Amino acid sequence: MPTLAQTEFSHFGPLVLLLVLALGFAFGNLILTHVLGPHRQGKIKGMTYESGMNPIGTARRRFNVRFYIVAMTFLLFDVEIVFLYPWAVVFPSLAEQSALRPLFLARVLFFLLTSVIAFLYAWRKGVFRYD
Repeated sequence: MPTLAQTEFSHFGPLVLLLVLALGFAFGNLILTHVLGPHRQGKIKGMTYESGMNPIGTARRRFNVRFYIVAMTFLLFDVEIVFLYPWAVVFPSLAEQSALRPLFLARVLFFLLTSVIAFLYAWRKGVFRYD
């Protein structure tokens, strides 16, 4: 007869195995990189790498605010996808004649519509132009 601990925690075995494998892979890569990687140091090797170009000027240079706006727009649409995924999982499981089905659909369409309107507004204002 299995004990209470065996029956309640037996389904955590694959999760523990996955965590052990992930941690082993991560630490294994770090250790192997340290052991097998090059160890030579020098003036050129210690320089800052700037996409194959010699670094020019200071790192405290100001950037146009549009770069940050485009980054924030990307994050906005990226987060939208995160919010749409749970909706897409739940919506098909609702009953065909459920009163919640049209409500769920209306809410996600409103969410998408307001996002598209905000994107078109920003586009019309010239936020995405780099002149």
